Amino acid sequence: MCYSEETKKKKKKKKPKKKKAQQSDPPRIGLSKIFTNGVYPEGEIQPYKDDNAWRTTSEEKRYDERMAMEDPEITYQTIRRAAEVHRQVRQSARKYIRPGMTMTEIANLIEDGSRALVEESGLESGIGFPTGLSLNHCAAHYTPNAGDTNVLQSGDVLKIDIGVHVKGRIVDSAFTLNFEPTYDTLIEAVKAATDTGIRESGIDVRLGEIGGAIQETMESYEVEVNGKIYPVKSIENLSGHSIGLYQIHGGKSVQLVKNDDQTKMEEGEYFAIETFGSTGRGRVVESGECSHYAKIIDAPRVPLRLTSAKSLLKSISSNFGTLPFCRRYLDRVGETKYLLALNHLVQQGIVQDYPPLCDAKGSMTAQFEHTILLRPTVKEVISRGDDY
Repeated sequence: MCYSEETKKKKKKKKPKKKKAQQSDPPRIGLSKIFTNGVYPEGEIQPYKDDNAWRTTSEEKRYDERMAMEDPEITYQTIRRAAEVHRQVRQSARKYIRPGMTMTEIANLIEDGSRALVEESGLESGIGFPTGLSLNHCAAHYTPNAGDTNVLQSGDVLKIDIGVHVKGRIVDSAFTLNFEPTYDTLIEAVKAATDTGIRESGIDVRLGEIGGAIQETMESYEVEVNGKIYPVKSIENLSGHSIGLYQIHGGKSVQLVKNDDQTKMEEGEYFAIETFGSTGRGRVVESGECSHYAKIIDAPRVPLRLTSAKSLLKSISSNFGTLPFCRRYLDRVGETKYLLALNHLVQQGIVQDYPPLCDAKGSMTAQFEHTILLRPTVKEVISRGDDY
């Protein structure tokens, strides 16, 4: 096809395309500047099996999903945005966390990234819960308080549990880091057990059966330390859980050992499938200074005599609502000398405290966790990434 001189003139100069923002290193650029169309990556898709295999191709269920995506209250884009924040932040954390760093430095590295990427905005989007940095025999619910002097050692086994939320949809996902190979097998066991829990989860599946499958995988491993063999045990009194809107523990529990819970998973539910393995007794107890707290969802309306407790409750409600928080977050919003008031709120049953949960001293614990969504047609492992 030949062009005359006239048509040549008419061809407009192409406008240079606006370049998509590139993520910085460490990541500090809000995701809305990178995913400008508001469409975020889908998680890993696992088809339902057995009695629910029909869902994958069901026209009716596909229609239900299209409707969900168009409803701003239910759309999966909300949780996928939180999950993409999680992936980018944890990949950076893996790169930068090294022995010799203080626990506070590690917490700040992770939380500064989460806040920037999720474009923190009041209760609209932000951190889903305090960053868990539990070490060695401690399995969960430790994050540094102000003045904490703990330093990461090369022989430590560090559980990193990160929460990110968008509009109250919380992604709860965790992994374990070590810096020398002694406990590689423990970490491998827990990762495999979590993947088993995810694989066995599905609509109408009974929670007790998932616990049995998790335990079977976990306890097929053993760890050799200095010539001594330790069986890997599922920690029997920790569990995964359903996740509600602005509610990290939604009411259903997925235990890590076989049990008789006949409760079923249901369509549309979000679950945190998390497993913990231990070389110790396989049971945790509360131990050490508390850092984690959360306002109880249906807390009783108690008249508070302490003025300081009233004003602290107001601050907690406006800054965190029912999302978990820690003492560092209270410091950050300008609260001071609040311990008496905070303990009063706990005693009155308005705020729940969550002390660190530890197995026997000298034992080691590991954790892996993903958030899954039981969509009408398929199971989506929202927080899956190239790393785990």
